[in-house]
Amino acid sequence: MTANTDKLKPDWAGNDLLSRFVNLLIQIKPVYSLMKYQARQVLIKTAEKNGIPWRKNRQELAQSGVQELYNAIANLDVEYPDYYCVPFHAYDEGNLCWQAAFEAGSATQSMGLRVWKNEPGLTWEAAQNRLRSSFHQVLESYTPTPITDILDLGCSVGISTTTLHDYYSAKQVTPVNTVGLDLSPYMLAVATTRDTKNTIKWIHSNAEKTNFADNSFDLVTLQYVIHELPRYASQAIFREIKRILRPNGVIAIVDNNPSSTVIQNLPPVLFTLMKSTEPWSDDYYTFNVEKALQEIGFNYQTTVASDPRHRTIIATK
Repeated sequence: MTANTDKLKPDWAGNDLLSRFVNLLIQIKPVYSLMKYQARQVLIKTAEKNGIPWRKNRQELAQSGVQELYNAIANLDVEYPDYYCVPFHAYDEGNLCWQAAFEAGSATQSMGLRVWKNEPGLTWEAAQNRLRSSFHQVLESYTPTPITDILDLGCSVGISTTTLHDYYSAKQVTPVNTVGLDLSPYMLAVATTRDTKNTIKWIHSNAEKTNFADNSFDLVTLQYVIHELPRYASQAIFREIKRILRPNGVIAIVDNNPSSTVIQNLPPVLFTLMKSTEPWSDDYYTFNVEKALQEIGFNYQTTVASDPRHRTIIATK
């Protein structure tokens, strides 16, 4: 089902009066500090109310020796772009800190529950399976067969990468070579620790300049990544993906859906909390992703409302 609505973005995003008011409110330091704190509490309370031991998970990772992996993973030649060095997700250092990495898995599980927050009895495991499956099912109609090489850009702690790898590995006899790339060595250290079967190659690099050879991958995914970027960064990443995709290869994006009635009708408290921890929200919610892909030279295929809050966008080289 292709996403379709008369209203293309939320009123609280962009240059609308409501959006400008919220932005001014967030710039007041005491208000921003309160919003940042409350945004964390929403996720923590959702997690611990539904059997996700947020604090225990964080403590276990902190005591696991994962920090010792940092030097082996960190690429000292990586240059962090300015947009990546601002506070987001309620962390002053963004993703460049251990606290963000230790809490990312629990936050991901918590966010999955919030997609269907009014569904009684839904476990976080079932919500995650539904969230990932909805994306994979859209992909199935567009990816070549068999797939040999997959790249998950902005892989964080590897939840998206591992489920994607397992999905295609179960569908075909041909082995799947999967790479997870992220700009945070902290996240990648946790991803390596989570990858107990050692099935994924984890790389610390910049998505705008991956250093992969031309025509290296059959499928490149951006899963819940581009809402965290200014559009110029997304456009640069799209150009890089076009270079490293093989002919007829697929770029697949899943992210917040500006046309979602759930997102458009978020209560003021929640959309204010969201904007306080997502500095590029206005840019993302007014960004015509499909048009940008076409201008770069991709063959746009479809946009599907893959769950109540997210859309999947597919294009081919």
